[in-house]
Amino acid sequence: MMYLLKKLFYSVLVLLGVVVLVFIMFQGFGDPARMIVGQTGDKKTIDNIRSDLYLDQPKWKQFILYLNDVSPLCVHSRADINKKELKGFFVGGDTKVGIKIPYLRKSYQTKKEVGAVLLEALPGTLILAFTAMLFASIIGILLGMLAAVKKGTWMDSTAVFSSIAGISAPSFFMAIIIAFVFGVVLHAYTGLNLTGSWYEIDQVTGEKYLVLKNLVLPAFTLGIRPLAIITQLTRSSMLDVLSQDYIRTAYAKGLSHRDIIFRHALRNALNPVITAVTGWFAELLAGAFFIEYIFGWKGIGKITVDALEKLDYPVVMGSVLLSACIFILINLLADVLYRVVDPRIKSV
Repeated sequence: MMYLLKKLFYSVLVLLGVVVLVFIMFQGFGDPARMIVGQTGDKKTIDNIRSDLYLDQPKWKQFILYLNDVSPLCVHSRADINKKELKGFFVGGDTKVGIKIPYLRKSYQTKKEVGAVLLEALPGTLILAFTAMLFASIIGILLGMLAAVKKGTWMDSTAVFSSIAGISAPSFFMAIIIAFVFGVVLHAYTGLNLTGSWYEIDQVTGEKYLVLKNLVLPAFTLGIRPLAIITQLTRSSMLDVLSQDYIRTAYAKGLSHRDIIFRHALRNALNPVITAVTGWFAELLAGAFFIEYIFGWKGIGKITVDALEKLDYPVVMGSVLLSACIFILINLLADVLYRVVDPRIKSV
């Protein structure tokens, strides 16, 4: 219990650091009021917007107000709760204390709540990351196992060379090459589009429908690096396990080669692979930004890059905070799972 509380405390500190960094980097860049009304807005309108966004307050007070908005624990006036349409549980009179869904403010461009914009894009990023990780895990484990069993052969050399190439190649470079080769040059054979998201909108009815073939290229591209890591880890772990005494004993007992590899060696070799998978999933959520942008995949990354181009800072700030929360939660969950799976960690 103390271990979990300590991890939660450190996680909150990290998240607070992210909030401070995000505020310093983006709050006050340009003139948000001018971005909202355009160049033709009158002074009175701009002054009202600046007051609504707290831009007429000192920087330290702007930060306190921003922290109060994005924090689940908050103190808000009755007017603020109604104006911002905050959702949560509040107690008190005109000034209320409560627990709420974090308020990430509104987009300068669309006037929509940033939280709603990000939640609409989140499924696309999760689908892409899960698919890429599933592809990398299955293929990587199989290739690593094959390389270990066939050590010293051309299969082993090919797997090792391919994994080194996969680790070395930058994701954005591979995305451009893969998009061009399979989406343009070989389009007549693959039928894959250069860009496209997981859904499209029917122009007549306005309904959304799935287009899963658009998932192939971005998921493959995003999965290349974790695939390479998992291949090498599986190969290294398998070679270590295959040299253990109990494996030789299993062969001496007359067990089949297949049973020894799959039931004894592979199961014991997967611990470092599981560690890599949990760690890389968090990395994939962050690495998906450029992949989504290049392939036109509608996820948090695409929305964030588009918002940066339009100087829509609330969307960018909300996206960074959401990504940080997901990253912290996944790492916290991984730490807890390690202690459950391996009791030796409890003594550390």
